[in-house]
Amino acid sequence: MSFSQGITGLAASAAQLDAIGNNIANSGTIGYKSSTVAFKDVIAGSKIGLGVSVAAVQQNFAAGSVQLTSRPLDFAITNGNGFFRVESPEGGSVSYSRNGQFTVDANGYVVSPNGMRLTGYGVTANGSLAGGTPTALRFPTQSMTPKATAAVTAQFNLDSRRQDIDRVATPFVATDSSTYHYSNALNVFDSLGNPHEVVLFFTKSDTATSEWEVQAQLAGSTGTTTTPAAVAVTFDENGAIRNAAPAYTSFTIAGTYGNGAATPAFTVDLAGSTQFGNISAVQRLSQDGYTSGVLTSYEIGTDGVITGKYSNDQSNVLGQVVLSSFANPNGLEPIGNNMWSETGMSGQPLTGTPGEGTTLGSLTSGALEASNVDLTSELVNLITAQRGYQANAQTLKTQDQVMQTLVNLR
Repeated sequence: MSFSQGITGLAASAAQLDAIGNNIANSGTIGYKSSTVAFKDVIAGSKIGLGVSVAAVQQNFAAGSVQLTSRPLDFAITNGNGFFRVESPEGGSVSYSRNGQFTVDANGYVVSPNGMRLTGYGVTANGSLAGGTPTALRFPTQSMTPKATAAVTAQFNLDSRRQDIDRVATPFVATDSSTYHYSNALNVFDSLGNPHEVVLFFTKSDTATSEWEVQAQLAGSTGTTTTPAAVAVTFDENGAIRNAAPAYTSFTIAGTYGNGAATPAFTVDLAGSTQFGNISAVQRLSQDGYTSGVLTSYEIGTDGVITGKYSNDQSNVLGQVVLSSFANPNGLEPIGNNMWSETGMSGQPLTGTPGEGTTLGSLTSGALEASNVDLTSELVNLITAQRGYQANAQTLKTQDQVMQTLVNLR
């Protein structure tokens, strides 16, 4: 027996203790993957063997448990082997991580705790996902611009029991409710995002033909503006609105707001309105305009699509997170900060969008993947490694005693 076996055994046991200690230290690290040390014997021409050496440090990429949080930009990858793809702000070097703790920095980029930018697909000018090469995801820092109302959809029931009003004998006066049967107001927006009120007035003009006269009044910031000429809508014998000449279900309102905004010209569509023997009432009312708004919250789907919610009750797609997987994850090189880099042994990254049924996995917002360290197993391994270290030290002690015996023979 020589000293080499004991020395290599001490070194190997020390490496094992280092790996176990590192696992225990990172038992609370989000997305951490435990590692184990693989050993190999050293022969070098000797039938007995010259000891042991470290063959490799292997990582366990099994998923950790999912912990719920209250942050929408906390992501957990579930049911898949994907990694978050992040890049540095300076050179754009790409790394990979299972740590889903992200925030938004001052420039609107989605960043990890160490400042790496999460990548994915951005959005085009028309609001659709861009696709192509993943880029750093960046949320808009400016307010959403207002949108002028272009279309109003409204459905009413108009009381069929009403008797027609002779418009010649009784001219329409907006402030006199005896000159019409029913009115209802709705809000629209100008190009500057200011709200305005449009009032629709309904008057039954011909009982025999079930014809109603509709008039609109647009109130601007400086008072009432142009009132469009009355339009006619008719209903069939079943109370359904007709859409045929000379009456139609939609008409255009035009005028001026008087506050510097663009001239309004939006349609009002009454399709679906009815004439039944019940009180006149609104059944549906919507319009497509809105004022300006700031980003207030996010929603992230299992497919990685990030939707922003704005203070004006609007929502926009802000981007889509992508994930990457590797044929040999153990070939990835750990670079610290809970990240890995691609190597020749890992293979090329396979990048795509998350979702159910994909090998990449799905994203769960408001959750994080915990470390996959099993503390119970690590503590047992710690005892085993400690005993191994002690035993190897004992072989050195025994060899020392043998050598001392030989010296004493002189």
